[in-house]
Amino acid sequence: MQANRRQFLSTALTGGLAAALPLPSQAAEIRRMAYARLDDILKQPVLKRSLFTTPVMIESVELLRDRNSFICRVRSTDGAEGLSVGHSSMNSLYPIFVNTLQPFFIGKDARDLDLIIEKVYIYNLNFRLSGLALGIPLATIEFAILDMLGRIANRSMGQLIGDIHHTHVAVYQATEYREKSVEESLALIKRDVAEYNAHALKIKVGGLMFMTRDMRAVGPKGRTETMIPLIRETFGDDMALYADANGFYAVDEAIRVGRLLEAYGYGFFEEPIMFDWYEETRQVADGLTLPVAGGEQEYSLHGFRWLIANDGLQIVQPDNYYFGGMIRSMQVARMAQAFGKQCTPHMSGGGLGYLYMMHFVSALPNAMAHHEFKGLNTQVKFDCPTSPLKVVHGKIKVPTGPGLGVDIDPAFLSSHEVVKG
Repeated sequence: MQANRRQFLSTALTGGLAAALPLPSQAAEIRRMAYARLDDILKQPVLKRSLFTTPVMIESVELLRDRNSFICRVRSTDGAEGLSVGHSSMNSLYPIFVNTLQPFFIGKDARDLDLIIEKVYIYNLNFRLSGLALGIPLATIEFAILDMLGRIANRSMGQLIGDIHHTHVAVYQATEYREKSVEESLALIKRDVAEYNAHALKIKVGGLMFMTRDMRAVGPKGRTETMIPLIRETFGDDMALYADANGFYAVDEAIRVGRLLEAYGYGFFEEPIMFDWYEETRQVADGLTLPVAGGEQEYSLHGFRWLIANDGLQIVQPDNYYFGGMIRSMQVARMAQAFGKQCTPHMSGGGLGYLYMMHFVSALPNAMAHHEFKGLNTQVKFDCPTSPLKVVHGKIKVPTGPGLGVDIDPAFLSSHEVVKG
């Protein structure tokens, strides 16, 4: 991506700056300008506060549980209500919800959601829990508040955080299977593609650290080199293909595998190395023409800020759950858009994760062509009046009803009990 960076640097030098400063000073000034631009973006509110002319005071925030199923319910002092479905990891993280986050939201005006989300990281030094531990419970509360606000304003979640750019979301079938043999993996991938008539597909390359039987192992030898061309041969040139290494490689190996992906027309290389190796991520991006994607594990707005300003990523992938909700994720997408980069969110499996992903994508002006999809299976009982929620020709219609656009079955909801601190 060196050519792209050089092009950006050239256009960034305006007003005779290049002629006026020596090269080291030019680079420093360009970085300053880039960060200043990103900081301005981060100051802009995401929630459309103008939709609400009177305060929406949060009276209660509850976490409801039925075994491993979690639902958040928020209510305003005026009787409005919103619901969200928790991530599967809430089984471990619910104490953070109840003891650390829940109290902060009580008595706040939901119209100030941008500021609330920012300040909750400071409350009780919550930033020390940054990552999934804080992000997942926080997103669960934010989703419920957005559902409530959407019902008040008769707007979808997407309409609350942006303009609607996509009424349908084109999906790519996300597959796992890296621990299986080539033959078994291919059979399972064919099954998944056939089930949803997928037009796009993501495979895993390399190994995954915790799946290696021998702690000294480096992954199944030769499997990646076999799978990359085999998948292209099997599904043909019309199938959009992507690859995910889940941070497995070092820089040199990532570049070697990336060039193989380039040769077979893959669309991006996700997390080629560990997510928080920022400088090394940029080195991989510099060594490839294939776009480098990442952000699933990233928990910091400033981390994304560095990766965008320094061209470490060409595609950002915040996870709406892991990253603490749609507002923070939209801030990342906006930063990326300002630098000509695309966004395709990582999607958590289970629950109603695919629905939150769809509403977020609906409001993305810089959305990629395809977005992560792990199936429609869920234990949640609900009704969706405005979308069949089926994959048709590789796309799913985004619900247009207020909030999340679905109504959770009262009987399913009643099986859950309030979690006490």
